[in-house]
Amino acid sequence: MDRISIAGLALGLIAIVGGLVLEGGHPSSLLQVTAFFIVVGGTAGAVMLQSSGEQFSDAMRAARWVFVPPLHEPKKVIARVSGWSQVARRSGLLALESAIEASRQPFERKGLQLLVDGAEPGVLREALELEINAYEARHRAAARVWEAAGGYAPTVGILGAVMGLIQVMENLTDPAKLGAGIAVAFVATIYGVGLANLVFLPIANKIKALVAREVSMREMLIEGLVGIANGENPRSIEIRLQGYLV
Repeated sequence: MDRISIAGLALGLIAIVGGLVLEGGHPSSLLQVTAFFIVVGGTAGAVMLQSSGEQFSDAMRAARWVFVPPLHEPKKVIARVSGWSQVARRSGLLALESAIEASRQPFERKGLQLLVDGAEPGVLREALELEINAYEARHRAAARVWEAAGGYAPTVGILGAVMGLIQVMENLTDPAKLGAGIAVAFVATIYGVGLANLVFLPIANKIKALVAREVSMREMLIEGLVGIANGENPRSIEIRLQGYLV
């Protein structure tokens, strides 16, 4: 669980609601089902219109990374690579078959399988880099879905505000209906701007940061596997991989 993401979201909400209370307002004034439906529904519709079904699904799945990010244990990866290099140096590449069965990471298993199959270092690097590029492209596309939501939400919020004002103008002779229209107008704008800057854009940036972190760790793994394929000294491989920890 990523505590800083939870704390950041909580702090943002507390700051907004707390500011309203300090100004003498009441939190319930921010609860407008109509405004929420307009902003969230309109934004979701716009995002779905511009995205493929696969991109939209990837974006929804990637959102959970904000609170439950993928495991990031580069030191353990370096330790595993160092162990593999020692086994390969002592017993040959075929001795790494047991490591393939023990690994739970598909990317890691693929690299080890290529290594055991005797792939040339250049071929091994090329195959794994192609997979990294595909992984990065797919998840950056998911991040762009959330970026798009952050761009559409304020505009849809303004649309909701205009709709609320239209209702106000249509009911000038009926004071009982003016309050609801004015509430929708202002709260829709708050929802649009607030969701964009407190939720959608931060999620997009967090996904991009996590993808960059994962790509870096996979590149580190490639360097280790290529070093093993080249028959390099295990200690030299470990020292080079430690450069990724800076």
